[in-house]
Amino acid sequence: MNPLHRSANGKRNARQLYIIPVCFLMLTFAACKQKSQKHESPKDYCITDSLYKTLGIATATDSLVNDQLQLNGKVTFNDNNVIHVYPLVSGTVQKVDVQLGDHVHKGQVMAVIKSSELVGFSNDLLNAKTNLAVAKKNLDATQDLYKSGLASQRDLLSAQVGLEQAQSTVQRVERMLSINEGNGTSDIQIVKAPIDGFIVEKFINSDTKLRADNGNPMFTISDLNNVWVIANAYESDIDKIKMGDHAQITTLTYTDKKFIGTVDKIFNVLDPVNKVMRVRVQLPNPGYLLKPEMYTSVMLSSAINKSELPAVPSKAIIFDNSKHYVLVIKDKCNIAIREVRPGIVEGDHTFIQQGIHSGEQVIASNQLYIYQALNMNNR
Repeated sequence: MNPLHRSANGKRNARQLYIIPVCFLMLTFAACKQKSQKHESPKDYCITDSLYKTLGIATATDSLVNDQLQLNGKVTFNDNNVIHVYPLVSGTVQKVDVQLGDHVHKGQVMAVIKSSELVGFSNDLLNAKTNLAVAKKNLDATQDLYKSGLASQRDLLSAQVGLEQAQSTVQRVERMLSINEGNGTSDIQIVKAPIDGFIVEKFINSDTKLRADNGNPMFTISDLNNVWVIANAYESDIDKIKMGDHAQITTLTYTDKKFIGTVDKIFNVLDPVNKVMRVRVQLPNPGYLLKPEMYTSVMLSSAINKSELPAVPSKAIIFDNSKHYVLVIKDKCNIAIREVRPGIVEGDHTFIQQGIHSGEQVIASNQLYIYQALNMNNR
C-alpha cells in the first residue's frame, strides 16, 4: 500500500476522534444551560385546582420601614392616679380591715386607730374660734389706729399675722374633728378610703405605733384602670428612642397577648447605679390584667427616614440551604422560586430588601410542598 495514502487516512481518523469529544462537551454544556434556565422559571409544572384553592396568596406591599428596639421593663401604677393615706394623729393601730391588692370603694373603712390626741377636740375648737374672734377685733382696731397715725405699719402687719394664725388653728382642729365624724369626745379615728382603687402599698398592721410627723403613708391607693410600663434603655440605645414611638408590650403571664401603647415620657437622666435611662409607656388596663411589678418585654418601633420596602407575611419565607426563598405566583402554571434578602421583621410581616417587588404575589401557606415539587422538577 502506498505510504502516502496510509498517512492521509490516519490524519482523517485522528480528526474524527477529536471532533467527537468536542461535540459531546458542547451538547453537555447546552443541556446544563437548559436545565439551569428551567430551574429559574419552570414552565412545565402546574398545580391542581384543588391545591390552588388551599393556597394562601399574599401581595407584596410597600410599607414604611420601622426600626425596632427591644427593652426590658416592668408595670407600675400611674402616679397621677395615686393617693397616699397618711396618719393625721399619733396613736396605735387597733385594726386593719384591708390587705395588699384589695379593691376598695370611696368611704370604705380601712383601719381603726386609737389616739389620745382626739379627745377634747371640741374644747380645742371652741378655744380656737374664740381666739379667732379676738384676732379679728384686734386687726380692726389696729387698722383704725393705723389710719389715724397712732399705729405703725409693723403693728398692722403683726395683727394680720395673728388673724392668719388663728384661722389656721381653727381649720386644723375642724379637720381633726372631721376625720372622726365630728365626735370630739372619742379617742378612735376611723381611716376611710378617699377614692375607689386598689391597695398597692400597705405599711401598717395591728398594734403599729404611728406618729403624725413621721411622713410615711399607711396605705397607697391606685386606680389600675390605667398603668405605666417603665422600660430601661442602655446608653447605646438612647439615640434610637423618640417621643411617640410605637410600643408593643408582652408579659410572661399573657404570652399570646400584646398590649399596644406609645412612648409618652423619656426621663432624660441616667440611673446612677444601673446606668440606664427610663422610658415610660402609658397603657389602658381593662380587666386589670396588668399588675404592678410585672416584668415586661417592650418592643419599640419608629420610622427610619420615611423609607419604604415591600413586605410579605413572614410565613411565606422558606429557609433552605442557608438561603431565603419565596414562591412568586402569576397563575397555576407560572410559579417561580425566588431568592430574597429579608430585612426587619415587624409583627407577622417581614420587609424584603432584595428579590421581590411591590405588587408581586407570593404563596403564604402550603408552599413547602410546591417548593419541593419545583426542586424535584428542576433536577
